[in-house]
Amino acid sequence: MRKSLVALVAALALALMVPAVGLAGGKEIKIGVIYPLTGGAAAAGRVLRNGAELAAEIANQVVPGVDMEMAKHAGIKSLGGAKIKLIFKDHQGNPQLGADLAKKLIKDDKVVGILGCYFSSVTKTVSAVCERYGVPMINGSSTSPALTTRGFKWFWRTTPHDKWFTKDLFELLMGLRKGKVRGVKAVPADQLSVLAAACEKTEWGSHVSALIKEFAGQYGFKLPVNLLYAAKSPDLSSEVQSLIAAKPDAMLFASYTSDAILMIKTLKSMKAKPKLIWGQDAGFDKPEFRALGADIEGILTRSVFLPSVAKVKKVAGQVNAIYKKKYGINLDGASARAFTGLQTWVYVLEKAGSTDPKAIQKACNSIKIPGDQLVVPWAGIKFANVGGETGQNVLGMGLIGQYQMKNGKLGLEIVYPFDLATADMIFPFKGY
Repeated sequence: MRKSLVALVAALALALMVPAVGLAGGKEIKIGVIYPLTGGAAAAGRVLRNGAELAAEIANQVVPGVDMEMAKHAGIKSLGGAKIKLIFKDHQGNPQLGADLAKKLIKDDKVVGILGCYFSSVTKTVSAVCERYGVPMINGSSTSPALTTRGFKWFWRTTPHDKWFTKDLFELLMGLRKGKVRGVKAVPADQLSVLAAACEKTEWGSHVSALIKEFAGQYGFKLPVNLLYAAKSPDLSSEVQSLIAAKPDAMLFASYTSDAILMIKTLKSMKAKPKLIWGQDAGFDKPEFRALGADIEGILTRSVFLPSVAKVKKVAGQVNAIYKKKYGINLDGASARAFTGLQTWVYVLEKAGSTDPKAIQKACNSIKIPGDQLVVPWAGIKFANVGGETGQNVLGMGLIGQYQMKNGKLGLEIVYPFDLATADMIFPFKGY
């Protein structure tokens, strides 16, 4: 059985290395993809690109053994088998550059629509360009809640946003108090009541900081320190000193890769000993962060995908096996959301049966993708206009994972939602 599975994975990986064959008429559907491919977030940009490319490759050819509808057709069936062509652009983390690239993709490259942009600040400017030109944009990985409160008619977001993710954290904290967390006895409230937070001063980080303050009040936690720091800081000593001085039970962070790494190194150098450390995805869920090894064992990060999802979702395991064979690493939150964002484009185009913007808009507003089609553990994708938001997928959910050592290897285990937990949670954090 194991040999046949290995053979299947190898065959699938080999098939995906073969360029897709176009139709006789050379029909292509161009989609512009704007990510940070250079600069401080280049590592994230790499895995985002990988995720989107793999989804396009699976959509452009028949891939046996992957239980997704888009793996059964070579191209968009309703459009005569037309192939997806991705045109990548590098926004370098610059919102104005992102907007300029969007204009070029629309006016010069004649793209049908756009996928992107990871940074919420760049997604904000790019989506404004798409709105102005009436070009559809699907966003798979930006989590600022404000993006879906603008009433835009040409913007749809597949991922849950930071309000959902931050609420998950507080549900986990309450679960610790109530004894709901796998492997942890109920923690007395007075031993888990003081929080301290540090978020980078960007569109995304500022929103997370505000949400932490909002939920701390709602759930009855003390928050004596909730600071914003300059992104890509060369030194975070003063910020860490402020956090430690508050003597918090839990430290909460929203940081991209370089800042997340520097924050942990600084916490270690100052011998911080909180009972819990949580990162809002981004830098806390990247290969470079994991290179810190034993220093991050016990740290929590929110995500939408962890390799352990494969234990509870078959299709996640199928796609992750191909991704790992092709790129040498597992899917993570960024690559899985990029994959899902491009997959949504495929299903929308299939439903629209046209590349006309109005037809695509109608398809986005009416589509429902079943959860069993997705690698992420969501109930599906359905865009709705509720609670002051427009174009937000209302069927998503988050995960909270914890870095744990298993047989000498560092990996992420699910600790929330409680019914999906794949390991006992390490609590309290060992400290430095």
